[in-house]
Amino acid sequence: MTYHPKSEFIAVMMERGFLADCTDYQGLDEAMVNGTVTAYIGYDATAQSLHVGHLLNIMMLRWLQKSGHRPITLMGGGTTKVGDPSFRSDERPLLGPEQIQANIHGMQQVFAKYLSYGDGASDALMLNNAEWLDDLNYLEFLRDIGRHFSVNRMLSFESVKSRLDREQSLSFLEFNYMILQAYDFLELNRRYGCVLQMGGSDQWGNIVNGIDLTRRVLDNEIYGLTSPLLTTSDGRKMGKSQGGAIWLNGDMLSPYEFWQFWRNTTDADVGRFLKLYTELPVEECERLGALAGSEINAAKVILANEVTTLLHGPEAASAAEATAREVFEKGGVGDDLPTLTLTAADLGDGMSIVQALVKSGLAKSGKDAKRLISENGAKIDDKPLTDAGLMLDAAALASPVKLSAGKKRHALVQLEG
Repeated sequence: MTYHPKSEFIAVMMERGFLADCTDYQGLDEAMVNGTVTAYIGYDATAQSLHVGHLLNIMMLRWLQKSGHRPITLMGGGTTKVGDPSFRSDERPLLGPEQIQANIHGMQQVFAKYLSYGDGASDALMLNNAEWLDDLNYLEFLRDIGRHFSVNRMLSFESVKSRLDREQSLSFLEFNYMILQAYDFLELNRRYGCVLQMGGSDQWGNIVNGIDLTRRVLDNEIYGLTSPLLTTSDGRKMGKSQGGAIWLNGDMLSPYEFWQFWRNTTDADVGRFLKLYTELPVEECERLGALAGSEINAAKVILANEVTTLLHGPEAASAAEATAREVFEKGGVGDDLPTLTLTAADLGDGMSIVQALVKSGLAKSGKDAKRLISENGAKIDDKPLTDAGLMLDAAALASPVKLSAGKKRHALVQLEG
């Protein structure tokens, strides 16, 4: 693509690798040069925390605000009751209102770290689509909105087509999801002057639907912009690790474990991730990403520090780096390792080492823990752990015990008090 943007935001998106596609580069670019643009990304409240997979789009909203425009974080208090069928092979479990509200509260805490909310021209807005979806009159909605949607066209969208091609059930409830998401864009345009929806490239069909609907109903010019769906250089989905999702809330994943995730980035991904997940100048990201041999490890530490500082603050990043040095370079324990604290009642007559590996998060299951031990991947106090039948009792836990899975994952097990 040879388009040369005039606006700071589009230039940053293109230069740093955020841009997959846009419905009208020139139109959006000119709108951004001519005034403050309001843009939104929607987040369904399906979990108590956002995870690393969301971080790319959160950074897009942050850059939008830094370049003088107004971001909207739209909580899907209404759409979560339906569930997005995009690229899923099954129906999502439906959540009750209390759980949805609790999830929204947990997610809002993360957004506040990246965006500045308030009443100023470029201050972010936190909205909930339950505001307009909860009180919809079904017959009016069908008549005023439903008539603009072609079922033939909806069936052609990849997210729907892939389910039907595999002969997997797609409920009418889920089929309605794309109409509701399109309606969100219409209402945000009508109520808040929002002219841009952003999202991952899997949302392209939903975004285009919203643009078509808004043009038909309000005759307004609006835009869509998507980011690439990120995979790591070894083909894994971004944000997945052996231990499960990399959560952004500190009470669901410690700042140290978050820092460690970034420190463990594959060499080939360092430069790209520095551009996407930090605010270091592009030239510096490219210089660090091009380092070879052991020098690339210094770049990974910079990546981990920068990303952790944005989310958890500079002190958490420094503490995580200090712990990592203590654990890896000096064979010590460190103050910041994930810790499993057991009561005397938990321990009883003793806890098996297999159970300790699972409870401390170093193994997913007993089977996984036994495999780790049999393949010489587990250590206890930095010594090889070879006996899957080992029991930890009060005497063994007189001082904290350090467990390790592979070279990079560690946890402490200690007795309360």
